[in-house]
Amino acid sequence: MKNFIKKIFKKEHDPLSSEEKLKIIEASSKLVGPGVFYSTIIVITSFLPVFLLTGMEGKLFSPLAWTKSFILIVDAFLAISLTPVLISFLLKGKLRPEAKNPINKKLESIYTPILTFSLKWRKTVLGLNIIALLIGVLMFTRLGSEFMPPLDEGSILFMPVTLPDVSNSEVKRILQVQDKLIKSIPEVAHVLGKAGRANTATDNSPISMIETIVLLKPQNEWREGKNKNDIVTEINNKLQIPGVTNGFTQPIINRINMLSTGIRTDVGIKVYGADLDTINALSQKIKKALEGTAGVKDLYSEPITGGKYIDIEAKREAIGRYGLTIDDVNNVVEAAIGGMKLTTTIEGRQRFSVNARYAQEYRNSIEALKKLQVQTMQYGPIPLEAVADVKISDGPPMINSENAMLRGSVLFNVRERDLGSTVKEAQKKLNAMITKMPKGYYVEWSGQWENQIRANKTLSMILPIVVIIIFLILYFTYHSMKEALITMITVPFALIGGIFMVYLYGINLSVAVAVGFIALFGMAIETAMLMTIYLNESMNKMVAKYGNSAATITEAILRQYIIDGSAKRLRPKLMTVSVSLFGLIPILWATGTGADVMLPITVPLIGGTITSTIYVLLVTPVVFEMVKLRELKTKGKIELIDVKE
Repeated sequence: MKNFIKKIFKKEHDPLSSEEKLKIIEASSKLVGPGVFYSTIIVITSFLPVFLLTGMEGKLFSPLAWTKSFILIVDAFLAISLTPVLISFLLKGKLRPEAKNPINKKLESIYTPILTFSLKWRKTVLGLNIIALLIGVLMFTRLGSEFMPPLDEGSILFMPVTLPDVSNSEVKRILQVQDKLIKSIPEVAHVLGKAGRANTATDNSPISMIETIVLLKPQNEWREGKNKNDIVTEINNKLQIPGVTNGFTQPIINRINMLSTGIRTDVGIKVYGADLDTINALSQKIKKALEGTAGVKDLYSEPITGGKYIDIEAKREAIGRYGLTIDDVNNVVEAAIGGMKLTTTIEGRQRFSVNARYAQEYRNSIEALKKLQVQTMQYGPIPLEAVADVKISDGPPMINSENAMLRGSVLFNVRERDLGSTVKEAQKKLNAMITKMPKGYYVEWSGQWENQIRANKTLSMILPIVVIIIFLILYFTYHSMKEALITMITVPFALIGGIFMVYLYGINLSVAVAVGFIALFGMAIETAMLMTIYLNESMNKMVAKYGNSAATITEAILRQYIIDGSAKRLRPKLMTVSVSLFGLIPILWATGTGADVMLPITVPLIGGTITSTIYVLLVTPVVFEMVKLRELKTKGKIELIDVKE
């Protein structure tokens, strides 16, 4: 095909005839077809871990993986079907060789001396790359971790908790005081507080739990230098009310946490057992052990006991003397305190029950309840305390159960520190205590940490399988284990830039960052694969001219053909990288809702694309030359790989 194209350029009559033009397009399409196919498979395979994510992270990132895969499949189909047709219509006028392109000429004039220098000082270049890799590994070990980057919803959910035996009137007073203090902060636009549960079966909040939604003004109206964390801190400092434990989250993530894990904070420690008092004692010990841990905020142990109950127990001997039964006493209690249903009124399609019970003054205190009248046949009305013990007792305000066991929990949020290191430090503090727990009692870490463990387990299980699959694809492309390995060693060096960028931006490792590295993984393999193909093609040209023998191929000849193979079609390689970078860089300056989730995906991609390009353009030829020189020295010839682009 190359000879055919050379003949075309030597022809005197240019532009080409339609028949000659179609032959070039057909031959070129056949040349790039396999490359498009294998590149598509590699990139789709690299997204396999994203497809297999479950839970919240799967729902968030699987649309990205599906969209990317469908685009690649359609792109590959169009590249081998529609593109040649469009070229046949749009390719007009004289064809100019690549060498005459001013952009390509300038790029080659810059790239070739740098590549020549790298090949001359190949051990130094490799040493510098290995040092950069080791620094990257060190940085990676110092990165924090979290499940997902916190999405700024633009509003705050303030969730304080009071004592279980708080009265309705006291909760109402606390709520009014809190709303007034929150509204006094200049950045707050609206405040809406709610105590207790809504009229729905899905809301099991006790009266002691307050939920206050704080809507903030647009950020351009905030005081100079204030951010959301400063506002949360200011609210927390203003609302230090005795008997109230403050908690802060956001409306949407709070509901997601409650539905997925049953924990309303970032992290929760669930304590399981058979006895509520023992669970309560263990929860208090855990809370005390975690106090003062860096990053742990809004620490709170859910009260399992502390609820106040009015117990009315019938005195069996006394009711026997008065000729009464337990049902007689219970009927009085039901009618006086709970209310007895008399009838139902119907108004149109609506039905309302009509209940009767004693007036408030007859049941608003223990003394009043003791004086309730119980009617007897022989002795007339007698006070309730004559036939029943009326007293106030402690009990559970709300009983939680999970996995067929009673459950208590210690809750806390994580602020001013990453989730992973905070939980690990907390686990170290609790390890000694957890091993000495009574028989039948155990703890589980829940909340965002539970999700993080699940996502990490999925990724660690799938990533090795993906690496093996990609290695096999490369092997079937080259039909050489050695060439497949040369391409695969690109990956660690491609990740260097991603790690450097993540570290400099102060981003914690999360599922979003992992998705960014997964996308980078496929892109790096694809670029290295392209470079290896061009280098092998150049080796075939060299052997065709000089023969395949150590006697005829010198190091200078080998180096010249490696430089030619590397510089060939430099412009398309750099154009591909530039398009990716120009598409990603604007995200670095993005603001508004969602930008904080996109940034952790984009940052490793940008850094890794830059370093992988430098590595592929400079280090891959160095490694390739070292391998070929070793082949000449040991075998007296080089191994030829006849691989198509």
